[in-house]
Amino acid sequence: MGAKQTLTLLFVITVAVASVPVATLGQPTASAQPSPAVQDTANATDAGTGQVQQPDDGTCNYVQLYNQTIDSIVQIQTASGLGSGFVFDLNEENGTGYVVTNEHVVNESGIVGVRFSQGNLSTGQVVGATAYADLAVVRVNETPEYVDALSVTNDTPQPGEKVAALGSPFGLESTITSGIISGVNRTMPTRAGVLPNAIQTDAPINPGNSGGPLVLCGNGTVAGVNQAGGAENIGFAISASLVNQIAPVLIQNGTYEFPYLGIRPAPLTQPIIEANDLNVTSGVYVAGMMRGSPASEELQEPTGFEIVNRQRVPVGGDVIVGIDGQRVETREELLGYVLTETRPGDTVDMTVIRDGERQNVSVTMGERPEPRTTA
Repeated sequence: MGAKQTLTLLFVITVAVASVPVATLGQPTASAQPSPAVQDTANATDAGTGQVQQPDDGTCNYVQLYNQTIDSIVQIQTASGLGSGFVFDLNEENGTGYVVTNEHVVNESGIVGVRFSQGNLSTGQVVGATAYADLAVVRVNETPEYVDALSVTNDTPQPGEKVAALGSPFGLESTITSGIISGVNRTMPTRAGVLPNAIQTDAPINPGNSGGPLVLCGNGTVAGVNQAGGAENIGFAISASLVNQIAPVLIQNGTYEFPYLGIRPAPLTQPIIEANDLNVTSGVYVAGMMRGSPASEELQEPTGFEIVNRQRVPVGGDVIVGIDGQRVETREELLGYVLTETRPGDTVDMTVIRDGERQNVSVTMGERPEPRTTA
């Protein structure tokens, strides 16, 4: 499935694709079912919202959380491997369900297998996908009666909140791992660039977990979509805010139009500050621009280089310090604003430091071009 595209980030980052090759694992394992003793503990839900109720003492009842969410978790089966997903939307009248997973899990497949926690295997049709956000939506026409859609939070989680990652790591269906929110507003690599607003967690995320939910222990809502484990005790998830923004459009249109600025943003480091004789210590340095991009008409990229402490440092580029009246201190803030607050065709007002002077420039956002393919 092709998808229209996200803001430009021109640095190349290699990302480990966390799906599991079928040839490595053989056939999927049987679903693990909770024992009757475990099931008896799983009845504490809010009557108004259906969300999990947890103790007020800051602890997490992971048994309760598991039993209240696991029926909404699925294993995604493709010709090239296995991944995870969760039921995002459900039409109770006709049983049609929409499953959210990663784009790299479906991997251009049109049809996938969807296995539910109690063993039901359905055929799913990929109705929309985007490589830039690494999100895909799969439609299942006959969802089992025991399945509910999981709620996706509208709030940004706080570092330290307890979470669980649910899915099928290494093909092991209905698996739960635990951890906390380690950080928010991170940038995360995808196959087509870098995605802002990502959630960092220490909950183990292994090959096969990709596409499954990262669930908040406090109420059982989805905080993000697990994408990949970056290193020991470091994993990343696509934020709930982006899931809520993009998934409904994929369901309706099959594609998503991403805004396009066309710069290579760099953090404002001490060598850049020194070489450019800047009087600011925060902002985003324009380290380069795509030819013909919206930014290339209004912003200024480096005009040369200087040597600082034996390092080659760019000089002459703009420093973005504000956008639409909001202060910009980091690359993550700039990219997050562009993705969540702008659309192709919108004009944004930027405040930049250029040649030592503060200036205001206006840039009209473009539409993100198709990702490049490699032979």
